[in-house]
Amino acid sequence: MGRRNTRPAKSNVPANVRAHWLVLLATLMALGLALAVQGYIHHLGGVGKDSVPADPSAGSVPSAVSHGGPVVDSRGGTVQAVSPPDRTVALTFDDGPDPEWTPRILDVLREHHVHATFFVVGSAAVDHPDLMRRIVAEGHEVGVHTLTHTDLGSAPEWRRELEVQGGQDAIVGVTGQAASLLRPPYTAGNEALTDGMWSALHGIADEGYLTVLSSMDSKDWQMPGVEAIEHNLTPSGPQGQVVLMHDGGGDRAQTVAALDSALTQFSDQGYRVTTVGDAVGVDSMRPASGIEQVRGAAFVWGIRLSDLVVTAISWGLVAAGVVTFVRAILVMFFAARHSRAARRLPGAGRARRRADVMVRPAVTEPATVIVPAYNESAGIEAAVRSIVASSHPVEVIVVDDGSTDGTADIVEALGLPGVTVIRKENGGKPSALNAGIQAASHDLVVMVDGDTVFEPDTVRALIQPFADPRVGAISGNTKVANRGGILGAWQHIEYVVGFNLDRRLFDVAECMPTVPGAIGAFRLGALLNVGGVSDDTLAEDTDLTMALCRDGWRVVYQEDARAWTEAPATLGALWRQRYRWCYGTLQAMWKHRGAVVQRGAAGKLGRRGLGYLLVLQVLLPLFAPVVDVFALYGLIFLDPLRIAALWLVFLAVQLLMAAYAFRLDRERLGPLWTLPLQQFVYRQLMYLVVIQAVVTAVAGVHLRWHRMERYGSLRVPQTHNQA
Repeated sequence: MGRRNTRPAKSNVPANVRAHWLVLLATLMALGLALAVQGYIHHLGGVGKDSVPADPSAGSVPSAVSHGGPVVDSRGGTVQAVSPPDRTVALTFDDGPDPEWTPRILDVLREHHVHATFFVVGSAAVDHPDLMRRIVAEGHEVGVHTLTHTDLGSAPEWRRELEVQGGQDAIVGVTGQAASLLRPPYTAGNEALTDGMWSALHGIADEGYLTVLSSMDSKDWQMPGVEAIEHNLTPSGPQGQVVLMHDGGGDRAQTVAALDSALTQFSDQGYRVTTVGDAVGVDSMRPASGIEQVRGAAFVWGIRLSDLVVTAISWGLVAAGVVTFVRAILVMFFAARHSRAARRLPGAGRARRRADVMVRPAVTEPATVIVPAYNESAGIEAAVRSIVASSHPVEVIVVDDGSTDGTADIVEALGLPGVTVIRKENGGKPSALNAGIQAASHDLVVMVDGDTVFEPDTVRALIQPFADPRVGAISGNTKVANRGGILGAWQHIEYVVGFNLDRRLFDVAECMPTVPGAIGAFRLGALLNVGGVSDDTLAEDTDLTMALCRDGWRVVYQEDARAWTEAPATLGALWRQRYRWCYGTLQAMWKHRGAVVQRGAAGKLGRRGLGYLLVLQVLLPLFAPVVDVFALYGLIFLDPLRIAALWLVFLAVQLLMAAYAFRLDRERLGPLWTLPLQQFVYRQLMYLVVIQAVVTAVAGVHLRWHRMERYGSLRVPQTHNQA
């Protein structure tokens, strides 16, 4: 895209743009928080085998607990451990609620007219609120089984508090009831308590919880078979029991089958089956206070919101992945079609043309080359000399747009034939180009930036598609001259892969949105018909190209017409350049949005070209930070190997597309070694540029021109071969 040559203005970020950046930062932080919540709730913990962790040390566990009953009360510094009365069974279920097995267990309990205690996992309670409400409505008791089924004995103190309070908040938020019973995961009988678990339970007791262990383990979590579970539930005497079963955490078909026969057996032997609270005579549930209900509701809705965010992101990632792969396929398909369609023209040297254009004699008429220049002293001599050395007859018009570094003097001192210098007051690049257009002597006009050099055959190759009278403008092939170093290599890859592959697609689809300022050819009549170069946007080249398309002209890509340009050598300079490009493109897209509903060439630009730019160059980059945040989420909470594999697949697609693009452009593949590194710096820089441009546009800020740095690295090409 071209450069507006107005004098640089002092760069201050407007307050409203800063505000939008703060909003964006806050949004990303909220997104990160949502992902952290969702990852913690659903992936960091999880219900698994209910075996007791191997930790033999139990020296600090009081004898009254290790040899006492399964209901432990250590509140207030005293320790009591009690059992249900004789011939009383406190029936408990862990790890639910489960949408398949909990309803079936509830049905069995209802058939036998008994109640039980359900120690629920908080995350499951949030996922299945209707089951929670059914449990309470049918007279059953609910207890805390932590938030994510975490081993409290090995967890740090902060996580213990989070797990227990989170489990309680989930219960309150769904049922409006607060629970006072707690069963820590991975525990069974009193004798299995370890020092770590006892320390955790003793601290939790100060928050008002009674710990409920078990004295009769059905071992249904081992899925030993229905008969084995029934055997484990057979009373060995009249003493009261706290029975451990499971309604979640896996396939509980055996549990459901064994429960029915066990309840029949308990009834036949005169046992009363009830809840833990009823068995030991405590009120285990109470209506939550107003503060507890608010906190519980906020907790539940926060989890649900995080789930919705992750679901939306997941679908967005699927869509982005599909779009990315489809784009890769389409671009390579159309690039191959463009390459196959190219045919040599008589007398055109290496120039090629599309096969759908009738074979016509080579274009030999002279061309006017316009070079707008503002403070281009570092590279103007190389640029002008390269154009004058063209194998095609040209006149060169250098329009000095109020330079203060002697640019015009340098050109005049060269004394080259066919070169005219026009001096004018600084008015911007569109003004300089229009001055050159007015002074042009020929019907074919080539525009080139002052930091760009041509090969001897560039002009001849560039103008050959004008043999087709439908063609009004031609884009050349811009090459990065200063491609040394990793930043230069990244830009070199972007020019070859991103820009040139896209131009091949746009050419075949007849919706070319941009003829770059570095090298473009135009019919003089077409330029005059659209009013010359507009200064409505900062991307005057894109604006002009779109105007020509809407005027009915074909715009094509000529791959053999090469121009060598200086790319930014620092990240700061690159940011400023791409920021202006992107902002100007957004302006041009908005200006020409009416093309979407037009017919003919304008409609192709609107529905194909603008649609492509919107999806690939605006929406996808806007979604890119979410992709990176989600990648971190996957590395922490999901399977790092799977995330790495997906990244490698994505990288392989990019490498394949890049290798193909380099082959089409006859470039060495060496720089592609930097492509993996590009994903960790360059890609982020580019999507941040898009975000800032969109933020600036939404904020209604008029972006001012910041002049590009010049390095004086350009040289007149000595041969036709790529350097």
